[in-house]
Formats: sequence, structure tokens, C-alpha cells
Amino acid sequence: MQLQNLNTKFLGKNSIYYKEIDSTQDEIWRKIKNKTIKNGTLIIADIQTNGKGTHGRIWHTDENNNIAFSLFAEMNCDVKALTGITLKIAKIIVDIFYTIYGIKLEIKEPNDIVINNKKLGGILTQTALEGEKVKYLVVGIGINTNKENFSEDIKDIATSIKKEFNVEVDREVFIAEFCNVFEKELIKRIGGN
Repeated sequence: MQLQNLNTKFLGKNSIYYKEIDSTQDEIWRKIKNKTIKNGTLIIADIQTNGKGTHGRIWHTDENNNIAFSLFAEMNCDVKALTGITLKIAKIIVDIFYTIYGIKLEIKEPNDIVINNKKLGGILTQTALEGEKVKYLVVGIGINTNKENFSEDIKDIATSIKKEFNVEVDREVFIAEFCNVFEKELIKRIGGN
């Protein structure tokens, strides 16, 4: 998958697309373990059969054209440099939807994107540490953009952009813009240019 309008140094330059996978987050950790991943790699999927939510929950990605991806960044920085990173990611997501689509979303701190008290998306931030240093950052983002069918157990607590606003979201435009903004944030936090 080639991301249009990607203006990054490393983030998203290498992206791997799956029609279906167990979890984009798990796939990154497998690639880290096997030493087969480049800095800035994105794993993007249409469908996740075992997507990862927070607190060990499953994130349902069972229809096409929703946003489900994970990214990998080499860090080598102090743990403190990543303080509040999940909330910052949530703010970036909310800003992008407002800037591109004029949609106002809310954040349920620290990692849920909501509208009318219903969950639209979530962020899973994981790190690998060596002592006090963060070696790797792995971020998973799932957003119900076009999801129309919600199972009984989540239909009262989950929703989608399409359902709430009747807006079609271009997944590739969103992911590229996220990478553009988030890379600047990472560079600012870990130093470098």
C-alpha cells in the first residue's frame, strides 16, 4: 500500500498491507523478535481476527475500509521522553478528523476516541525497555470509520464515523497525515531533526 502525501523521513516509508491478519500489533512484535522490521514500518489490515484493545480486550475489525494499523519506531530514549504519548496520539487523531472532515470528536483519556459517549476508536501503546531506556515503541490504532454492523455486546457502546456523520473517510489519506504529524512529535521528544 503506497501512502499518498506522505512527507516523513522514516515513518510509513515501509508499509505492509494484509487483507486479513490476527493482529497488526502482534505482527510487529513477531517481526521485532525475528529482526525483520525496519524503523518506521506500518502494518495495515482490512480485517483483524484477534485485534488488540487495552486491558487484554479484543478490538473488532471485521469489515473493510476501517482504520486498523500499527507502527514501529526505534527510540533509544529515556522513558520520561514518552510521558503522555498516548494522549498526544489521541489529540493528533482528533485534530486530523477536524481539519480534514470538519468532524469534532472527543477523547476519553487516555486512549479512547468517542462521540456521544460511544467508542469510535482506540490506541494501544506498547514499549520495549532496556533499563530506563525505551528501545522500541509500537503503537496500534483502530478507528471505526465505515463500520456499519455492531454485535449485540457492543452496539450500545460503539459507533463509527459513517454511522454518526455519514462521511466516507479515506483510510490512506488519514494514515499518511497521521504519520506526517506523529513523526514530528516523535523527533521533538527524542531529539534529532
